[in-house]
Amino acid sequence: MNKLFNRYEPMKTQQATAEVNIHLRARVHDKLLIDQAVELLGLNRSQFMMASALKEAKNVILDQTSIYVDNKTFQKILDLLDTPPTQEQVDGMKRLSAIKSPWSHEGK
Repeated sequence: MNKLFNRYEPMKTQQATAEVNIHLRARVHDKLLIDQAVELLGLNRSQFMMASALKEAKNVILDQTSIYVDNKTFQKILDLLDTPPTQEQVDGMKRLSAIKSPWSHEGK
């Protein structure tokens, strides 16, 4: 396979030795499908699984943290960010900052 198009090739900057184990169970036909892809790409199963999982994790994070807008909307957002907050907005931010998150362990 042409290495230029091999999206699953391990990055050269990755450490040679893994630090933790990740175990998973799979159905036989899922393992066979993965093994077929592994063979086509010239990788081992661990390399393929890690590359696939990392790619999907990055996509999930990007989908949940990125906003895509046109230039006009982006400029409106920048203008809003550059505008000093009103007293009502300041009071609201202080009120929100005082609320402890459900996952916070502070004070326990």
